[in-house]
Amino acid sequence: MKRFITTAFLITLTITGHGFAQSEAGAIFLLISPGARAGGMGEAQIAIADDAYASYWNPAGLGFLKGTEIAMMHVNWLPNLADDLYYDFLAFRRHVPHLGTLGGHIIYLNLGEQIRMGDHPDDYQGVFTSFMMASTISYGAMLSSNSAFGLNAKISYQHLTEFGAGAEEGKGTSIDFGFDLGYLHKEFLLSRLDVAATVTNIGPKVAFIDPAQADPQPTNLTLGFNYHLIDSEYNRLNLVYDVNKMLVASYPDMDWDGDGYVGRYDEEGHSDPDGEYNKDGKKEIAHTDPIYFAIFTSWVDDWILGGDQDLAPSDGKKDGMIGGYEWDAANDIDGDGEPDENEMVRTDHVEPGDSDWGRYNAYGDIEVGSGDKRSIKNELDKLIHNFGIEYWYSKYFALRTGFYYDKTGKIANPTIGVGLRFGEYGFDFGYTSGEVGHPLTNTMRFSLNWQF
Repeated sequence: MKRFITTAFLITLTITGHGFAQSEAGAIFLLISPGARAGGMGEAQIAIADDAYASYWNPAGLGFLKGTEIAMMHVNWLPNLADDLYYDFLAFRRHVPHLGTLGGHIIYLNLGEQIRMGDHPDDYQGVFTSFMMASTISYGAMLSSNSAFGLNAKISYQHLTEFGAGAEEGKGTSIDFGFDLGYLHKEFLLSRLDVAATVTNIGPKVAFIDPAQADPQPTNLTLGFNYHLIDSEYNRLNLVYDVNKMLVASYPDMDWDGDGYVGRYDEEGHSDPDGEYNKDGKKEIAHTDPIYFAIFTSWVDDWILGGDQDLAPSDGKKDGMIGGYEWDAANDIDGDGEPDENEMVRTDHVEPGDSDWGRYNAYGDIEVGSGDKRSIKNELDKLIHNFGIEYWYSKYFALRTGFYYDKTGKIANPTIGVGLRFGEYGFDFGYTSGEVGHPLTNTMRFSLNWQF
């Protein structure tokens, strides 16, 4: 399937794949969840992590494992969007006496074949393929009889296109590195409760053609809980819950100092009509914090930090001014009771901050005071929740169900799955349901495990 597609849309596909609505991070494909077992449990897994997939979910889980195992998965990705996207995953782990357990995995995401176009609709320039891949080395070791830690080191490669767009020079490719940290504690406070925590994708920013437009890696904090509701010889029932928080602090164009404009100064505080800073040297155009700040600021960037926002209408245009327009019922030309673009009145007879300065932008969006309307709810809305239930009959057969909820990404997908074990071999199937037409609906995952 050949498609007219831009680099931005390719990235959007991978963001949609995991459900994170934020376009504030790069290499989002690292968040696509492997394993049909996890896929059938709403992708709740870090407090389980008891097979080779632990190298992805929580490397600390490797510390509890003995022997050797190979695991693999294939899935046609986002089947409702395209028919040539697929995701492959291969994992390995091996216990080394007196050292711990070594492992690792390889991820490959194929984004299909694209048509390259020039600046004009009839300027056909051939086709190109796009893909992303990552390779990870893992280590897990026991800290005590019921706790373990783990570490991943990874390198990723993203190949969007061989060429820049328009006059851009260079290639649309990126090579990056990062690492993950994991912790798993079994029988935490309660004999039937396991808890876990991971911080994944820690590393430098991801850049393609222009390093100045680099995006942070999708650094993600996950807390997980696994409660063994039933734990007998032939019947086991686990209730599992993961909650995810993206440790990326991202800011839109905002007026941080309250002067009514975005930017207009250079970094030293000198007046500059095209400047990106305010007079105090604070950057006001859209930007992200480096990881060593974002670990802390990501918890407050959506509500405490920042001022009034320069909101963009559907065409994406911003004027760099906060407010400056007013509207009242007398200007309601179409009678819908809402401010519209052709109904706004410019208040340029006063200055920003004056009582008569307009609260709206030219398109009818309220900008003045928008910073005061954000609350901790904005931050909580960006959490992603994974719920899972897994029932095992003996060691041979498993039934699973779960739910994946991402309010910001508008994803609320139920999942189901089954698992079979025959001696050294295991087979798992996971199915993601959802609303008709949703990109993740009808996603089917197939996994194989071999222990030896």
